[in-house]
Amino acid sequence: MATIRLTLSYDGTNYHGWQVQPATETIQGRIERSLRAITLKDVTLIGAGRTDAGVHALGQVAVFSVDTHLPPHTIMRALNAILPADIRILEADYAPDGFHPRFSARAKRYAYVISMGGAVSPFLYRYCWHIGHPLDVAAMATAAGTLTGKHDFKSFCASDTDIKTTTREVTTLGVERLPLLRFMDFDIAGDFIRVSIEADGFLRHMVRNIVGTLVAVGRGRLHHEGVRDILAARDRRRAGENAPARGLFLERVFY
Repeated sequence: MATIRLTLSYDGTNYHGWQVQPATETIQGRIERSLRAITLKDVTLIGAGRTDAGVHALGQVAVFSVDTHLPPHTIMRALNAILPADIRILEADYAPDGFHPRFSARAKRYAYVISMGGAVSPFLYRYCWHIGHPLDVAAMATAAGTLTGKHDFKSFCASDTDIKTTTREVTTLGVERLPLLRFMDFDIAGDFIRVSIEADGFLRHMVRNIVGTLVAVGRGRLHHEGVRDILAARDRRRAGENAPARGLFLERVFY
């Protein structure tokens, strides 16, 4: 029995998230069907993070165990030959003993892209939240500083989540204004914000709820000092809106 580790990238636009669900297309389900066609065995794929519907990944990590003579690089080539073009396997190798993509992870990094310009490039509209007017980026950055460190993030967790602890440690939360984004080695001009967040773990909708709250600060609807009160309240109703999934990327998983 071989345990194989995959690093993969995907455009989440056409999928109902990572996790297998009945009667709908998901990233996990699509890859498992492809692995079944290659190995002729039922395979369960375990990912480092269960990204929501419409969320993208630059460096998702997953493992599966299967009784096969096929080496990892052959499986990777076969997967990329039959998977749709919006899912790519970047690396494949045997997993170390005891490796688990989620429990072995030291940290994860997400990025979120916001467009403040009047029009969004047709090459970017799938991958950003179009606000359409300027935001107070300095106030957003100040508010972001309130959320760094080890805190109870219940106010930023999906209200229907049943989880033992909502405490996480955010090591980095940056808000950066960018005059352009690079795409296929082209510079696409605009007025963008990139929110980068790294933590030892994330709650369901945590990044999108944080981004929605920072945007409320940027719009002047919430003072940056109010973010501290939202954090202390441990009440999802106090935080900002859940930012659209299309602007969110799972950038990297650290081991």
